[in-house]
Amino acid sequence: MCGILGMIASAPVATDLVAGLLALQHRGQDAAGVVTLSDRFHTRKGAGLVREVFHDGDAILALHGRAGIGHVRYATQGTTDAFDAQPFAVNYPFGIAMAHNGNVTNFDRLRQRLNTEHHRLIETHNDVELILYTLAAGLERRGLDHLDGAALLDAVDAVHAQVEGAYAVVALVAGKGLVGFRDRHGIRPLALGRRDRGGATEWALASETTCFDALGFTLVREVEPGEAVLIGFDGSLRSSGTSKAPPAFCAFEFVYFAREDAVMNGRLVADARLQCGRRLAARVREQGLRPDIVIDVPSSAFFAASGLAEALDVPYRRGLAKNNHVGRSFLVATQTGRERLVRQKLNPIRAVIEGQRVAVVDDSIVRGTTSRHIVGQLRDAGAREVYFISAAPPVRHRCVYGIDLATRREILAADGDVLAVRAAIGADAVVYQSLDDLRGALGGAAGCYACFSGDYPTAVSEADLARIEAERARNGDGDVAAGAAAPARLLAR
Repeated sequence: MCGILGMIASAPVATDLVAGLLALQHRGQDAAGVVTLSDRFHTRKGAGLVREVFHDGDAILALHGRAGIGHVRYATQGTTDAFDAQPFAVNYPFGIAMAHNGNVTNFDRLRQRLNTEHHRLIETHNDVELILYTLAAGLERRGLDHLDGAALLDAVDAVHAQVEGAYAVVALVAGKGLVGFRDRHGIRPLALGRRDRGGATEWALASETTCFDALGFTLVREVEPGEAVLIGFDGSLRSSGTSKAPPAFCAFEFVYFAREDAVMNGRLVADARLQCGRRLAARVREQGLRPDIVIDVPSSAFFAASGLAEALDVPYRRGLAKNNHVGRSFLVATQTGRERLVRQKLNPIRAVIEGQRVAVVDDSIVRGTTSRHIVGQLRDAGAREVYFISAAPPVRHRCVYGIDLATRREILAADGDVLAVRAAIGADAVVYQSLDDLRGALGGAAGCYACFSGDYPTAVSEADLARIEAERARNGDGDVAAGAAAPARLLAR
């Protein structure tokens, strides 16, 4: 999972791109990058947070041009150094720079095709390179001397025809404009925003509307599944193609990844999480639990916890203090690193917790690292009983679309035994959202629930799943080599 941003403006865009990436930082913490276009591409990218890569104001000002793209990376394939950081750029045809969010599931087959049919050597394990060369090959087939906007948009069809999996893409094409497109199921998000400044119309494409809020853009609409949008350097806008495939937007965006103030598929993320919390009340009552207080695991579970407290008529309290200078533990590559980060990030407030039957709400339970540590912290703070409440259903299946759920052995609830989950995290009770209630809470705004149900919206074979697990083993760190339960990275971004 990553964050992408593209922009065409009436003035240099580098400063706005960096500011926009800061608003998307929650989507990726391993690397950041920007490419702008004047008479040539200007690139700055590297490992680390946005503020670390772009700490030098003069370096930002050196990114000349009124058009550019940016990326924050959640590195789940390849290395975390600058070599694998996005955006990627090639100088032929025209000059194309590209960034993407998602995961290509037919990576090996597509790499072989590009090598044998188009004689292109894929140098990295980052699948944006595959999408970039597939688009380039599509442009070449249409003839470059008189290629217009319609032909460029038509070339995106070659990407959809050959690239399988989930992807949202922004690409700068020299002499043509800014292109944005989504996979045919619309699994990954991409929104279109507009800003009027100085009599000029400026456009942006971004993973989340939070980016538009930070930059003063207004949401126009979301790019449709299978659609391609072309924004010309003159501010013109055209689009083509929408998919007949069933829409399958990722439910986990609402559960965890997206920021609570984002709007996705017309739905405010905060409201969706609030509805999840309210629906959890029935599940809590079914188990005969009577908490004295409801608390949340900051900060993605706040609205679910407040909704649950409201429905149960139980006081909501802030029971865990969060160190806001520590990143998201889910995005950390290793089990050891995740455990260390959780210890640094959260601290119970004893005066709130001591002597209470505590219902602690988290967005989900995946590996159990955070859940187990939080339960232990609450007991140490004097909690009388601890009920761990998941705003999402049990995660039981591997994700192949860009979320770090690649190997079955690292998913705590893979075998469906809730009692085993309760024992593993040390809680007095574990309560999960039902899948039907999650669907009801999202109200049709999502369509892919594969990590909960095992129903993948695209063709996913056992060979594909085996390849992903093997790739993780090859790219793993010491935790994997030592046989730890939670290895390094998934194949996506």
